[in-house]
Amino acid sequence: MKDCFGCKIACLLVTLGALNWGLVGFFGIDLVAKFLGDMTTISRIVYGLIGIAGLLKLVSLFKACPMCKKG
Repeated sequence: MKDCFGCKIACLLVTLGALNWGLVGFFGIDLVAKFLGDMTTISRIVYGLIGIAGLLKLVSLFKACPMCKKG
């Protein structure tokens, strides 16, 4: 069964967020802040989108995906 477009975007954002946190933890490098500025409006939007994507993926672990209704 294929994932919907929303699932793919959420997975991409969660992966980017995880990689960013890995870089922060191991090397002290925050790529979002480096490229978009430290807590600028656009960086806050990116952090927010990553957080929403994480919540959607968390929900999809326990019940049907809220974006495509697949189990």
